[in-house]
Amino acid sequence: MASALPNRFLTPDDLVEMFELPSVETVYQWRRKRTGPRGFRVGRHLRFDPDDVRAWVDSQLRGAAA
Repeated sequence: MASALPNRFLTPDDLVEMFELPSVETVYQWRRKRTGPRGFRVGRHLRFDPDDVRAWVDSQLRGAAA
């Protein structure tokens, strides 16, 4: 993942592209299991704050290093 995230809220499709996930369903599974980055709804659309995504990635890296 590039160190500079877009200066806008991210969509599930953005996460699929960034992390090379098999499908958007993976993002929704993370949300259901509460294992992925924190997201929020704008009407019926799911969005992610780039800062929250970066914090989640950092926490994953810390966990992997343990």
